[in-house]
Amino acid sequence: MTSIFNPFTLQIPTKILFGRGRSAELPGHMRPYGRRVLLVYGGGSIKKTGLYAHICELLKDFEVFELSGVDPSPRITSVNAGGRLCREQHIDMVLAVGGGSVLDCCKLICDAALYEGDAWDLVLDPAKIKGALPLFAVLTLAATGSDFNCGAGITSLERKEKRDVIVPCNYPKVSVLDPALTMTVSRRQTAAGCADIISHVLEQYLVGGSAMLTDGLCEALLRTVIKFGPRAVENGEDYCARTNLLWASSLACSGLCALGSESSVWPAHAIEHEVAAYFDCTHGESLAVLTPVLLRLTLNEKSAPRYAALARAVFGVKERDDFAAARAGIKALQDLFAALGLPGRLSALGVDDRSQFAAMARHVCANKPLHEAFVALDEALVLELLQQSF
Repeated sequence: MTSIFNPFTLQIPTKILFGRGRSAELPGHMRPYGRRVLLVYGGGSIKKTGLYAHICELLKDFEVFELSGVDPSPRITSVNAGGRLCREQHIDMVLAVGGGSVLDCCKLICDAALYEGDAWDLVLDPAKIKGALPLFAVLTLAATGSDFNCGAGITSLERKEKRDVIVPCNYPKVSVLDPALTMTVSRRQTAAGCADIISHVLEQYLVGGSAMLTDGLCEALLRTVIKFGPRAVENGEDYCARTNLLWASSLACSGLCALGSESSVWPAHAIEHEVAAYFDCTHGESLAVLTPVLLRLTLNEKSAPRYAALARAVFGVKERDDFAAARAGIKALQDLFAALGLPGRLSALGVDDRSQFAAMARHVCANKPLHEAFVALDEALVLELLQQSF
């Protein structure tokens, strides 16, 4: 593996408030933007934990409107509803309280607030996004890193599509990362979040050329999740474990893990988006199934040294032969997912119709440059991946 340092541009304008109790500082950051706030959250767990009441108390001097019910794989229907509410009520800013799905939805709501048409137009052509309402976030789940980047994944079940939208105006202004707020997350969602963090790092690490410094960051993040993920799943109130996972989540998808390295087309995520669009599966769980299969199918003379480097640096594999080390590393990754309690097959996630796989493989290869992946993927290989993952 050649150590390189390609040119890059980095600007992360989001202010991070990390630590216990930092949400109390939110009102001071929000006041300069106005008084009318759209509060967005998911299925209502924040009411059970008391976070909703806490947020309402913080916003007592603001005029608050609400949008709830954001799905784990956020829908364009929620984006359209939120955008319409923002326009009708002359909303000044949006506050997302929840996990990455809520944040992703809110990023597009902030865009849709300034657009009169169907928000799916903005997903298909982000060049139509001319601005966005200010976005603030209180994160409750370590997974996507959406609190620290300008990307969002949005699903249209009607169209059977899930797409990414990445535009600079979608960085949150301020994100609160309080590890204590993640302590009520279920074992299942904690495990899925760990898989998501790991996948984010691997998508950027498994490339043809990389920078030694960036490699070190990626490897440290992976070792952090390997150490603290099982602890958080076993004991949700382990504050140390929650703290490490939460910051790992943010760094993993902030762009820092790719600095100086060759670019990646994020093949695992591209294929997972097809699974989510067709079967509405939990993102991290799908990635836990797909990633080891993808690594096995793409293990060859080109990839073996890189996969072996991962196995040695992260999983402590001692095999001297690259192919043997790579296989041991892939098994160690799969064993980790199993130890976290993650399903090992797509069929366990509700994927019940293999006849859709050919259309999914055709669609992803037509819409994503998977032929430019570290190991090139074509329609046949994607179809084989889905079949083996079933």
